[in-house]
Amino acid sequence: MTQRVAIIGAGPSGLAQLRAFQSAQAKGADIPELVCFEKQTDWGGQWNYTWRTGLDKNGEPVPSSMYRYLWSNGPKEALEFADYSFDEHFGKAIASYPPREVLWDYIKGRVEKADVRKYIRFNSPVRHIEYNAASDNFTVSVHDHNEDRVYEEDFDFVVVASGHFSTPYVPEYPGFDSFGGRILHAHDFRDALEFKDKDILVVGSSYSAEDIGSQCYKYGARSITSCYRSAPMGYKWPANWEEKPAMTHVDVNTVFFSDGSSKKIDAIILCTGYLHSFPFLPEALRLKTNNRLWPLGLYKGVAWEENTKLFYLGMQDQWYSFNMFDAQAWYARDLIMGRIPMPSKETMKAHSALWRENELKLVTDKENYEFQGAYIQELIDETDYPSFDIPAVNETFLQWKKHKKQDIMKFRDYSFPSVITGTPSPAHHTPWLYALDDSLEAYLSDEPKPEEIRRAAGE
Repeated sequence: MTQRVAIIGAGPSGLAQLRAFQSAQAKGADIPELVCFEKQTDWGGQWNYTWRTGLDKNGEPVPSSMYRYLWSNGPKEALEFADYSFDEHFGKAIASYPPREVLWDYIKGRVEKADVRKYIRFNSPVRHIEYNAASDNFTVSVHDHNEDRVYEEDFDFVVVASGHFSTPYVPEYPGFDSFGGRILHAHDFRDALEFKDKDILVVGSSYSAEDIGSQCYKYGARSITSCYRSAPMGYKWPANWEEKPAMTHVDVNTVFFSDGSSKKIDAIILCTGYLHSFPFLPEALRLKTNNRLWPLGLYKGVAWEENTKLFYLGMQDQWYSFNMFDAQAWYARDLIMGRIPMPSKETMKAHSALWRENELKLVTDKENYEFQGAYIQELIDETDYPSFDIPAVNETFLQWKKHKKQDIMKFRDYSFPSVITGTPSPAHHTPWLYALDDSLEAYLSDEPKPEEIRRAAGE
């Protein structure tokens, strides 16, 4: 009897899993029956932008943390699919830091070519997954909002590809209940124009704090203050951006910091991270981890060691992204199809413990992305996923970090060669700071818009 695989989520990880199986089928293999459940009405996960925050039209929590005007904060050459290049998709070389709509179009292009949309049930959040020990399978309960009905189906394997950037971690500080301005988490940030001519505080010192602050600067915030708990970001900021140590408390319109200083603030944006949340899973199947390079409990970073018919994709802290999801999806596919034997629980746990031990020794950013690159290489070496030049990607990361240190507002103006095709990426027609139209059409155009030329010229 044909085995069945449930895939939870049609974002980059879930789509990678569908593509992995389709790739095997295209080479003549018999694959399991695939059903992918997606709570949104279209695929793409985070890259499927919505203006909505809080709840969607069905009363479901909005999963996407995507905001307007987001451009990739890392070179596209570090995330390029090894089996589907940017050159192939766009028919020409494009610059290294595309906006959201361009990356979404690229993600869609591969899976449209692979014809995997037929496996996806949209508008269908998973309510519960139960493992049945007697039959060694899973019962998946799903709410089909198209027909407003809840139903159950059985599957032999489950792949959790729902991501971990949808459930915000929202701390509380003394005085929040009396603050007279806006308080929001990065998850609910949608448009930097909301904060034009306002004094904003960005809480946090990681990528979302850096990028949301930069967006607000670009679109006209009066001032940006960012505060940190352990260490500042330490970049060369514009004149109206300053870093402060930890926030201690607030009153109606003022934020107070641990160095004794204070500042009047109109809005507080909490860039305080996300929780790994799987409300559809029972305790025995639920991954519990913070955001780190090596979560324990997952063999090769994908197979749930307590039940090896359950898999998780994309649960690591991410230097690599799309190509790491691919490597994981190909590996999970081969475990499911029996191409790679599942070792004993003792062997799996020993492997995980060794990688965790090595993770704990990491200090520098370079050590971190080389660690993740080595992990991806280990997965690729055991499957037929096309090999790509991981040392070249690591070098791209190194140069990217240098460019950010040189000028945080100009790093997106640099270009890199593709590690897949070797094609050099051209410079974008407009420096990032002055490119206000982030549409696919504007980005792929060969000429900047007149208003962008005037803005760049300082008019």
